[in-house]
Amino acid sequence: MSASNMSDSLPVTLFLTGIPGLEFAHLWIAIPFCIMYLVALLGNAALIFVIGTESALHAPMYLFLCLLSLTDLALSSTTVPKMLAILWLHANEISFGGCLAQMFCVHSIYALESSVLLAMAFDRYVAICNPLRYTTILNHTVIGQIIFAGIVRSVAIVSPFIFLLKRLPYCGHHVMAHTYCEHMGIARLACANITVNIVYGLTVALLAMGLDSILIAISYGFILQAVFRLPSRDAQHKALSTCGSHLGVILVFYIPAFFSFLTHRFGHNRVPKHVHIFLANLYVLVPPVLNPIIYGARTKEIQSRLVRLVYLGKDLV
Repeated sequence: MSASNMSDSLPVTLFLTGIPGLEFAHLWIAIPFCIMYLVALLGNAALIFVIGTESALHAPMYLFLCLLSLTDLALSSTTVPKMLAILWLHANEISFGGCLAQMFCVHSIYALESSVLLAMAFDRYVAICNPLRYTTILNHTVIGQIIFAGIVRSVAIVSPFIFLLKRLPYCGHHVMAHTYCEHMGIARLACANITVNIVYGLTVALLAMGLDSILIAISYGFILQAVFRLPSRDAQHKALSTCGSHLGVILVFYIPAFFSFLTHRFGHNRVPKHVHIFLANLYVLVPPVLNPIIYGARTKEIQSRLVRLVYLGKDLV
């Protein structure tokens, strides 16, 4: 296909329908989504502020948590404003280039968040299995290298999505049943074989979420071995409690992601469309909402500083 013909086959704009079958309830669905988004903004901004301003919280664990909050803010802010505009204001149109940009941001940020969770698992592994060398192994240089590697990996594996989508003819198809743009949703609009998109999308999921989740499971296998070798139950409980928040965040992140991924590729004819789209909206909202709550409730250092911040705000008022 020539460059001019390929350019002509691309739609100028796409039409995002929202949640198909639930159009009558769009207004009411948007209200809890908006509340969740505001909670996510407030919670993650508070975590970033507390960690950034408290020098005592500049340890590797909290720096990774700060990065997790940044990715949560980016993920929700990339999708939710447009989602609310569709549900409330019927602003369903989006340019094809804007849709590709949103798709790239969603998938790359999600891959980066998976990398951050893996880095946090490595942090817990070093802290419990090799505590005497913790500050030596996880110094600021190493942390910077880990973050840089995660960003490069995310961009490298997601960038081909843009070229795979732009090579497809769309034959005037421009209506997508969704509230935001993602790879397979756009690919299914094409009037051509999308096997390459399906295979590469599956490969990316395995390289990012699949590999990361396996490495996280392996690291926790070593952590559990080290914990159960500790002489007292109090020591075991203390060691496990430091991992509790991270395990909660892992479950919140991976369970809805794997469900959405598997139903979109293998069960899109079995799972009702409105159920799939509704859950896809939740998986860009629930982790950003719950992550700061989980860490704020279970981490005493963060909890005490957040309480102090709240009282300081009251005094200023």
